[in-house]
Amino acid sequence: MFIQTESTPNPATLKFLPGQQVLEMGTADFPNAEAAQKSPLAGRIFSVEGVTGVFFGTDFVTVTKADGVEWDHIKPAILGAIMEHYQSGKPVIEGEQAASGHAEHTGEDGEIVNQIKELLDTRVRPAVAQDGGDITFHGFDRGVVYLHMQGACAGCPSSTLTLKMGIENLLRHYIPEVVEVRPVAA
Repeated sequence: MFIQTESTPNPATLKFLPGQQVLEMGTADFPNAEAAQKSPLAGRIFSVEGVTGVFFGTDFVTVTKADGVEWDHIKPAILGAIMEHYQSGKPVIEGEQAASGHAEHTGEDGEIVNQIKELLDTRVRPAVAQDGGDITFHGFDRGVVYLHMQGACAGCPSSTLTLKMGIENLLRHYIPEVVEVRPVAA
């Protein structure tokens, strides 16, 4: 098994590409070791000292390290943990798969929300997945779109720029009712 790694715009986060499917669909975010209890793979990665976050996409694993920890010191152990997991034959997540959160929205703003979700799915999510992250829709209220950044996008120095200059401009261009985009914590 050959695992490729890619840097991300977030220097505290590295993207690992195992060359095979990680999740069938959606994403899974493990902001700490306690959240990783249902995932044998995330649990193995968290056993590496210095790991502070794990995020799964369909074909990648994004790992976030603590400040003061060097990638050169923990990268071999993370590669080993990923390799061991795939050799073990255990599932990536036990029980339910990751949720994609794509229920149709109805109500007064239903059409606008569905347009926002469509643009996020077709234009934004593929781009942030390239950087080892994901953005999920959390709400729309009085012209403000609330989004949650995950994986490499969470805590990335350029995340505010991505939200304001990239996503906000895109949504405002296609959907005049959108006036602002704001981040939300999980």
